[in-house]
Amino acid sequence: MEAAPSSTTRRSSFPSAVFLDVVELHLSAGRGGDGASTMRRESHVPRGGPDGGDGGRGGSIYVVVEPGLTTLRDFEHKRRFAAGDGGPGGNKKSHGKAGTDLVVGVPPGTAIFDAASGDLVADLVAREQRVMLVRGGRGGLGNSHFATSTHQAPRHAQRGEPGEVRVLRLELRLIADVGLVGLPNAGKSTLLAALTAAQPKIGDYAFTTLEPNLGVLELGLDDGRRPTIADLPGLIEGASMGAGLGFAFLRHASRTRIIAHVVDASTADPMRDAETIREELRAHNPALLEKSTLMILNKVDLPAAAGRINDLREEFAAMGLRSVACSAAGGASGAGVVDVRVALAELLPDAEALAQPTEPAGVVVHRIDPLALAGFNVEREGDAFRVRGKSIERLAHQTDFSRDESAERFQHELARMGIEESLRRAGCRAGDTVLIGTIALAWEDPDDAALRGVADDLDDEEEESLQ
Repeated sequence: MEAAPSSTTRRSSFPSAVFLDVVELHLSAGRGGDGASTMRRESHVPRGGPDGGDGGRGGSIYVVVEPGLTTLRDFEHKRRFAAGDGGPGGNKKSHGKAGTDLVVGVPPGTAIFDAASGDLVADLVAREQRVMLVRGGRGGLGNSHFATSTHQAPRHAQRGEPGEVRVLRLELRLIADVGLVGLPNAGKSTLLAALTAAQPKIGDYAFTTLEPNLGVLELGLDDGRRPTIADLPGLIEGASMGAGLGFAFLRHASRTRIIAHVVDASTADPMRDAETIREELRAHNPALLEKSTLMILNKVDLPAAAGRINDLREEFAAMGLRSVACSAAGGASGAGVVDVRVALAELLPDAEALAQPTEPAGVVVHRIDPLALAGFNVEREGDAFRVRGKSIERLAHQTDFSRDESAERFQHELARMGIEESLRRAGCRAGDTVLIGTIALAWEDPDDAALRGVADDLDDEEEESLQ
């Protein structure tokens, strides 16, 4: 029985008081419910036999892309999430209730990494794309599964399997059709205001823009296109190495279709300014320079820019870069602003292509666990011996070692899988500690009946029930 997913995140709007684009989340899936160890008790039914039901599965945690979200602000104060545990099995083979799943909403363009290894887990760009991040534990089997012709009243039932626990790092990379880049005070925010209805904070000092600003680019064409444009905080020399504020936002340029590079034409050396930004983009990701790029020479209304615009445009042309000159300070009717709109309209794809994600419909990375193929391995871990393997770890977590019958069955599985012999070859001796998952066991002499158990007396039919 599947539990209905529930969402815990709130929909937020942009811009927000806090722009959050990197966050670390601690996720815990639900534990599976324990299987029941009960016997059928009914009048006129002698030897009713075992009737313990299975425990319910633990809840899983999913992430889903919500187009209305543009920041990770919802995780500013809540960074730990836990799904519901499965319910225990009951008598009469009744199944435990499944744990409640948890669905967490994230903005389009969210990349998810394993915090420990740095491996990419998922790259989400498609609308309503849904990915499981941690899986709930399996419910334990009730004792009704372990009855055989020679062992008709087993007391053995499995415990529920623990749910997965992971620490994940979420990185938001804004999905915008056009990304405005440039040095501080190049006029990016002013140009954004002139091209859109956005109202960014504008000031004549470095780092006026402390967070990305988004707007819808008004092309003035009736072709169905409504591209988005993002003003990214100003870069400085050394940004790719962590200098200034720009480093934190370089990742946002990776998802844009077009790089709109704003250059202040009134500075002492506009070409050097332009090359500074291009070097930082190259250092962060060389692929950024392969994107369609429009060089925008801003502040042409200032005396210092007069007489040099044609020379600058020729230099950019020699580099294979298209350029246009404007004065964003004049607003939508400023000199050259219309030319900027026309140039961007020519570089942008048609409406059908614009409606598609800027990258393939999300990437989910699946890796083969070598232990899943090999079965298990045994290695030293300090003064103890660590047994790793998906199957044996699951079995250890599901074994109730307080029940002699359950412990004996577990020991029998160690012998059957060859783990007992591997431990012996690795040098494990009586009194040593054996670690399996989160379980610590004291190793005894393999010839001791207390270690080996009486499970060797199980016949083939009963052995099959363990698999």
